[in-house]
Amino acid sequence: MPSFRTPFNGYAVQFSPFYEERLLVATSQNFGILGNGRLHVLDIDPASGALAELRSFETADGIYDCAWSESHDSLAVAAVADGSVKLWDASLPPTANPVRSLHEHSREVHSADWNPVRRDSFLTASWDDSVKLWTVDRPSSVRTFREHAYCVYAAVWSSRHADVFASVSGDHTARVWDVRDPRSSLVLPAHDHEILSCDWNKYDECSVATASVDESVRVWDIRAPRAPVANLAGHGCAVRKVKFSPHRESILLSCSYDMSVCMWDYRAEDALIARYDHHTEFVVGVDMSVLVEGLLASTGWDERVYVWQHGTDPRVMA
Repeated sequence: MPSFRTPFNGYAVQFSPFYEERLLVATSQNFGILGNGRLHVLDIDPASGALAELRSFETADGIYDCAWSESHDSLAVAAVADGSVKLWDASLPPTANPVRSLHEHSREVHSADWNPVRRDSFLTASWDDSVKLWTVDRPSSVRTFREHAYCVYAAVWSSRHADVFASVSGDHTARVWDVRDPRSSLVLPAHDHEILSCDWNKYDECSVATASVDESVRVWDIRAPRAPVANLAGHGCAVRKVKFSPHRESILLSCSYDMSVCMWDYRAEDALIARYDHHTEFVVGVDMSVLVEGLLASTGWDERVYVWQHGTDPRVMA
């Protein structure tokens, strides 16, 4: 399956919810420490199977995360290291972009996530310890959520409830929120170390996964949060990203600083289904296609984007 070389270090990858061949990739120069960023829109060529760049957009600072709009097929949001949130329209040339630049966070923006239910709003999470709610038609944020005591690394919408989201932080907690309430509805001391990522189960509205510096992925039932439903140990370094499958209730994908991508079935006795070791540096972004079951993507600090079908070697072109 195809791979693509990015000029900068990969940070995030997401399949389009509209086109099965399209991906969005966020990258940062110099491992995101200092330098520019670039947002790539890539297409899988149906004839050759190769990944080709449709558009790319430059930023003065690194891009740490990106998300496609759930309502406009060419619109995307990027989380930028200078504290800005930028909206891009892939149907327009770079000279007409970004279509909006939002400056409210006081530190690096680490996460962006578009509401899959209401589809008109998105969340950003920042190292300024806050989460902000935005809508496309407003030049300022709708609401700011401040409760975490340290950097917020991710804020992710529930796939079932339009007003519910989860956030995770360096303060070792995961929190569940309703946007209509300024305070969180659940504080979950999910790990003893920083929590870098979370995701909601697409089939169980009470199931949340968390990924931590402690090298583990944990699955929680928010109705009974005293102990995890599953503790998935198999990575050898911090787990940077976790994603639930859009097609199978108990399947997750994770990536780690150990340079691997792992697939899990958290209900199985032997939970680790597959390990992919195709990257040669930290793997920091993974995704699973909503439109094509089993189609996976990853990106990392080795300046590579890979797209492959589960069960195949990502390094081998089909």
